[in-house]
Amino acid sequence: MSDIPENQPENQPDADNRPMRAIKSFVMRAGRMTEGQQRGLDQGWPKYGLELADGARDFDQVFGRQAPRTFEIGFGMGHATLEMAAAAPEQDFIGVEVHRPGVGALLNGMLTQELSNIRVYSCDAIEVLRDCVADASLDRLLLFFPDPWHKSRHHKRRIVQPAWAELVRQKLKVGGVLHMATDWEQYAEHMLEVMNAAPGYRNLSADNTYVPRPEERPVTKFERRGERLGHGVWDLKFERVD
Repeated sequence: MSDIPENQPENQPDADNRPMRAIKSFVMRAGRMTEGQQRGLDQGWPKYGLELADGARDFDQVFGRQAPRTFEIGFGMGHATLEMAAAAPEQDFIGVEVHRPGVGALLNGMLTQELSNIRVYSCDAIEVLRDCVADASLDRLLLFFPDPWHKSRHHKRRIVQPAWAELVRQKLKVGGVLHMATDWEQYAEHMLEVMNAAPGYRNLSADNTYVPRPEERPVTKFERRGERLGHGVWDLKFERVD
């Protein structure tokens, strides 16, 4: 069921002429909070949590420095985010995840590992990009193993769509990179089709298809699950050129 206001068509602007986020690419799932996850929320959120309601942010001020900046959509339980941030302390990471146990897990990991180069939103990443991130301010945007919405009637829920590609392009610096990964071949083909048609990007694959798994992307539980199921994994990298 969509969150479109009654009598308003999908994808039409509201009364303020702002584009609607008509169809969500995620479903909110309930989950039990472990003691560690609750600790992360209680102790970590006041230090590292960011609110959509605060609007546009100066992330140099938020992090207290100028540094290469990565924005990650849907970090799950945060394992890959923690690994990347620990391996690159000279870089800053902004992670967005709607599921509170995952947010708590990431924050707890930050406290345990004493990492301070991550900030966290717990809301719709599209709204964060639109309302909180300045244009041409990101060095990388990561989308690892998003929900493939594999049934045909659900394809409209896939986050990778032309309008999303344009929003991401606006937020990346020229030379910034969009890196996606999926273990669903049909979704990989969909991603490739959307991105190869998107203006202002260059496919970083030698043959305009997929790139080998980059060393900087940790192997996730979704990837291991896919391997057990006999799935391949497809990585795509696109650079903003305009």
